[in-house]
Amino acid sequence: MYCLLKLASLFVAIAFSHGWLFSDSGKKLNVLDEVSLWPLPQKFQTSAVSFQLSANSFQIVHAKDSTAGPSCSLLQNAFRRYFEYIFGEVRKQDKSRKRASNSDLVELQVWISSADPQCDGYPSLQSDESYELSVDQPSAVLKAPNVWGALRGLETFSQLIYKDDYGANNINKTVISDFPRFAHRGVLLDTSRHYLPLKVILANLEAMAINKLNVFHWHIVDDPSFPFLSRTFPELSQKGAYNPFTHVYTPSDVKMVIEFARMRGIRVIPEFDTPGHTQAWGKGQKDLLTPCYSGSTPSGTFGPVNPILNSTYEFMAQFFKEISTVFPDAYVHLGGDEVDFSCWKSNPDIQRFMEQHSFGTDYRKLESFYIQRLLDIVTTTKKGYMVWQEVFDNGVKLKEDTVVEVWIGNKMEEELQNVTRAGFTTILSAPWYLDWISYGQDWQRYYKVEPLSFPGTDEQKKLVIGGEACLWGEYVDATNLTPRLWPRASAVAERLWSDEKVTDLNNAYERLAQHRCRMVKRGIPAEPLFVGHCRHEYNSP
Repeated sequence: MYCLLKLASLFVAIAFSHGWLFSDSGKKLNVLDEVSLWPLPQKFQTSAVSFQLSANSFQIVHAKDSTAGPSCSLLQNAFRRYFEYIFGEVRKQDKSRKRASNSDLVELQVWISSADPQCDGYPSLQSDESYELSVDQPSAVLKAPNVWGALRGLETFSQLIYKDDYGANNINKTVISDFPRFAHRGVLLDTSRHYLPLKVILANLEAMAINKLNVFHWHIVDDPSFPFLSRTFPELSQKGAYNPFTHVYTPSDVKMVIEFARMRGIRVIPEFDTPGHTQAWGKGQKDLLTPCYSGSTPSGTFGPVNPILNSTYEFMAQFFKEISTVFPDAYVHLGGDEVDFSCWKSNPDIQRFMEQHSFGTDYRKLESFYIQRLLDIVTTTKKGYMVWQEVFDNGVKLKEDTVVEVWIGNKMEEELQNVTRAGFTTILSAPWYLDWISYGQDWQRYYKVEPLSFPGTDEQKKLVIGGEACLWGEYVDATNLTPRLWPRASAVAERLWSDEKVTDLNNAYERLAQHRCRMVKRGIPAEPLFVGHCRHEYNSP
């Protein structure tokens, strides 16, 4: 053992004498404890040569030849945000700027190369999030095709900075070439079972950006409540929300969420799930839900959306027309999961409709009849749609660009194989239901998942565009959401960003423990992974 330790020490000495340490494909990096990048970049080289950064001499600027300049508010906002992340409450004082020493890094130049930097646009499934980062004295250079890659590179740059034993900010000489493995890297939050205040949603969007996640799947309404304030149908929230004044998302609230997300390169995809999960809808929309029967008389209860009335589809057409104008993303999630057929079976009008359409007793055909008409309605709004896997399983005719979300875990691999064999794009959430909690290091279970470990051709596997960490809200509200979500969702974030060979749990633990402390320092109350404390807590009260 002694000889092995001596050999390791010799390797370290040689590495330091040459100035560079290399890491790719998840090879463990033991030497530089300061390197705690999360998620791990595709390729990076980092050195023992270090530079200091001072709030009085360092600045983040647009490169001279960049197609995005000071008028790009998205980047200007990001520059200010990351300057504060790096230096905390310290503010640059132009009047007291000190002269940089030879050991200082004085600026980060951000260079956007494409003719369309997309400063005023919205991120999309096709967004290019690649970037290259070179850190050397006196300037670091961040190159990206557009602002979305620049945002990811700014996050990486901020993660490279560490404090030495004297409290000074340092960064090592580094070269990084990075891009995400999957285009869709999402988090689902449920705002129906418990209303989530706006500040909680915004804080978790911030945490998503820190972890390079780029889709907020907003499961905004469900059976318990309807907090979305519709201008077209205001009674939906007036009668369906927990409180029509304090527990709703107004149009200005929704606009704020979308813009806050856009500034961090995050898409907002709303989910309005039907025909099931719609009890709250029925409180504000007369005759939308199916009356249930007990024998030959109505029981006074209601089931899923009533699929046999023309008024149902007239309502849906108007409602989704509004949704298409409120949410700018190219996709809307239409749900379609967990439909309870018992109420439909009890209703005599539904039974007659089934006979007239030769559906027999297969109520999946009735569900498909409804979903098909809904999809036709949404298509007229020029939106693409996402659906839960039951819609595909029940044989509904889907558009070619439909995204099928696989969430049922016991047949996950079979479902991925079937969906991709049929030529549909898919995302995976089955192994990443974070509302199921357990004691200890349960993040490892999420980290070990390989989204492409199913039988299929290379072409099929290209149709898997990513996945989502889902935090359903039965036992989650503003008091516990953030620590329950983070850093467990961070494990999903690295799985979806980094190279497939990044699987070393020991290395991941070392980096994730530091990354969790980083999130806490930035105001995200992520739960601990270890017994002890974070370095920045040393001087806390």
